Amino acid sequence: MFLKLLIISMACCAVQCAHLRFYPEHITRIVGGKDAPDGGIPYQVSLRSIYGSHFCGGSILDERWILTAAHCTVGSSTRSVKVVVGTNSLVDGGEKYAVDKIIVHEGYDAGLIFNDISLVKVTKDIVFGNRVKPISLPELNTDADAELLLTGWGRLSYPGNLPDTLQMINVTALSVDECQSLFSGINPVFDSQICSLTRAGEGACHGDSGGPLVEDNRIVGIVSWGMPCAKGYPDVYTRVYSFLEWIQSNINDDENEKSKTK
Repeated sequence: MFLKLLIISMACCAVQCAHLRFYPEHITRIVGGKDAPDGGIPYQVSLRSIYGSHFCGGSILDERWILTAAHCTVGSSTRSVKVVVGTNSLVDGGEKYAVDKIIVHEGYDAGLIFNDISLVKVTKDIVFGNRVKPISLPELNTDADAELLLTGWGRLSYPGNLPDTLQMINVTALSVDECQSLFSGINPVFDSQICSLTRAGEGACHGDSGGPLVEDNRIVGIVSWGMPCAKGYPDVYTRVYSFLEWIQSNINDDENEKSKTK
């Protein structure tokens, strides 16, 4: 039971935690990573509260749409979330965008941390440039042993000090079967998820939630849950390839709805 509670607490790093005014205790960063090069991760966004506090990451898909985790946005209003792009810093630079729409996967299960994916639409077109660019969706599924790039903000350890600079780390994908075995009796792992594990002392943590896992310059995973933090257990991500139809249909449905109202 204690292990289960730890897993669930890792998922609770989003807007609902902010309502409890616990931001400093729930924002953590990649453990064992290094500073990302300035402007080197142009698709990365910071989701922030109306008070300006970072609570989750996300990825730019196009001029209007951000991809993130369901647990980052479930229960949130469009007025309570802002999207910041174009900066590696949590305190300096970047452009802020208001939110027009939040779409949480209709099958999201907070208990199992399943179907942990959502879309955020901003109110005006994101301006692209050297520091701000979209990332492509995957064309192929991610295999075990794939080399992946994880980026995010937060603490160096759990607990630990808050950084300012975006972090990055290379991780390796596990097979779903191996991941399920490692989490046996703790929490189920599904085929619609990707796991990664390098070694103890390296990996994702709270507040990295919603951020991108990238393979060959395509977003293949969304930071979802794990055992806080970097304790030798795998990190678990929503497998973007499993949700391509959901992503595209929701974006297309929104565009069709917009066309009808003109």
